[in-house]
Amino acid sequence: MQTISRRLARESFPRPAIYSLKSLYPISDQYYGAYDRRYASTLATKGVGHLVRKGTGGRSSVSGIVATVFGATGFLGRYLVQELAKMGSQVLVPFRGSEDAPRHLKLMGDLGQIVPMKYNPRDEDSIKAVMAKANVVINLIGREYETRNYSFEVVNHHMAEQLAKISKEHGGIMRFIQLSCLGASESSPSRMLQAKAAAEESILRELPEATILRPAVMLGTEDRLLNPWAQFAKKYNFLPLIGNGSTKIQPVYVADVASAVVAALKDDGSSMGKVYELGGPDVYTLHQLAELMYEVIREWPHYVNVPFPIAKAISSPRELLLNKVPFPLPTPSIFNLDLIHALSSDKLVSQDALTFNDLGIVPHKVKGYPIEFLIQYRKGGPNYGSTVSERVTPESYP
Repeated sequence: MQTISRRLARESFPRPAIYSLKSLYPISDQYYGAYDRRYASTLATKGVGHLVRKGTGGRSSVSGIVATVFGATGFLGRYLVQELAKMGSQVLVPFRGSEDAPRHLKLMGDLGQIVPMKYNPRDEDSIKAVMAKANVVINLIGREYETRNYSFEVVNHHMAEQLAKISKEHGGIMRFIQLSCLGASESSPSRMLQAKAAAEESILRELPEATILRPAVMLGTEDRLLNPWAQFAKKYNFLPLIGNGSTKIQPVYVADVASAVVAALKDDGSSMGKVYELGGPDVYTLHQLAELMYEVIREWPHYVNVPFPIAKAISSPRELLLNKVPFPLPTPSIFNLDLIHALSSDKLVSQDALTFNDLGIVPHKVKGYPIEFLIQYRKGGPNYGSTVSERVTPESYP
């Protein structure tokens, strides 16, 4: 009986050729968003024209952006992938480690929109494969310490230069955005900042229309400044301040930097070929930032002043032994020699630089939500702490 039913079904409904939705339902193209200005993508194609977008915006829409985000599994990467995904972009996530590394990113977009792709940064064919379907390339790759396999120059300069060359050969990459560092200069005592400056020069030589963003020290839940400080202060009951904490910085909330990248993508091409310096609205010395950290974790501040020469002497053994021992050395935290070199001078936004304002963004103040994650370091729980003499009620919770 089932056989007869299947045969009748085939005879009654012969298998048609594959039709598009438009052929089955002859609706005007305006309902597909092709001619509706509200649904037109703002991604400029080398300064002219627009990509067609479908939907009203949001994760289930199609923005027209297919972005390969190198370094997406890092600190800034998760915030940038979130911003791209929630506007309906497809994000290709190259990764070189465990398959668990990009797993948390897949939840940020609609089904199939976040695509992890394993690659080898030393293999050019592997890089071309993850960029093949893209029309946007964003490079977040960077590291503030060396390992036995990757030097400052390889990670911060040569990889960026290689991505720019491949993007140029690709022919379909409409936007290339490079994340550099505030203070990047060939004359900097920091090798990382020297490498970042060399990368900027190489990229603009290959792709004059590339956009360079130089964020200041980024703060957020996974940051590598306040987290190590809070861990050290909680464990040892004091915090070493290098150079008496007199260096001035302009810390910025990491989500604001991610918003700046998206704002550069969505403009009319006016950001192409330009360099932006992204600093927060307030200037802090390292000592003032440490005071703010102690205030949030509710601990009594205790500092030990470590002059720069002594801090460099403490940090030097790792750099001397890095390539001389047959095993990997621990990752440096507070006593990172190159970071100490970088913090030997103030890192502030230049007076005449393009900033957040030129991208239409108002950055958050550091004091408040951006550092609220530090409450996890309070002794006894988020409502307690060493500086609280009595139980804090929900009404008095900050």
